[in-house]
Amino acid sequence: MKISPDLWEAAQDLRFLLNRGYPRDASLQLAGNRYNLDRDHRHLLRRGVFASSVVEQRRNKKVSLEEIRGKALAIDGYNCLITLESALKAKAVLLSDDAFIRDISGVSGGYKETQQTKQALGLIIDLLLTAGPAEILFLLDAPISGSGELAARIRGLMKERELSGDALAVKVPERMMAGYKGIIATSDTALIDQSERVFDLAGHLIIEQLKIPYIDLNKKGDKDAASHR
Repeated sequence: MKISPDLWEAAQDLRFLLNRGYPRDASLQLAGNRYNLDRDHRHLLRRGVFASSVVEQRRNKKVSLEEIRGKALAIDGYNCLITLESALKAKAVLLSDDAFIRDISGVSGGYKETQQTKQALGLIIDLLLTAGPAEILFLLDAPISGSGELAARIRGLMKERELSGDALAVKVPERMMAGYKGIIATSDTALIDQSERVFDLAGHLIIEQLKIPYIDLNKKGDKDAASHR
């Protein structure tokens, strides 16, 4: 997906409004309407543009791969899988203002395993072996079909690779991660805001290891929306 001049200008206007305290939904509508943006481009703005104060708070919570060693790590399973699988399918992923990588697929509750699921899980497990967390809690949303079977398979992979921890399908994973004393692996904005330390697991793999291009709404121009930094 290319960044048109209108989309870039809309992102600039939205940041201006948010930084001056205007309501988020109204600002999104105003910026989108001004530049006659379609649904996909408005979704990009919603997923990627935030007020400077929010950006600073979230960036301050973000930890590096090296900081995970010896710490407890809870993984927001579907968030990480959906983002990583989107990138592996060559679907657009977005580097948001807060420095977290997000998918724009809108899959969420309709998630189904794909040909990329096995590859994504392999990449995650290999990264965890490198990172060396003391304990891993891999959480999946039980209401999503197949979560129990997927959690069992992840437990098996963790056991095979001698990773300490568990993989569970639970009704509301967010409740288990609220107040979690370790590090949370997610790019979900609500979880980031309620957590003290956050690791962008999928983003690390996409940018640092796989070198997959991504959309950056801070990059002006319509030649190529995907860039590394």
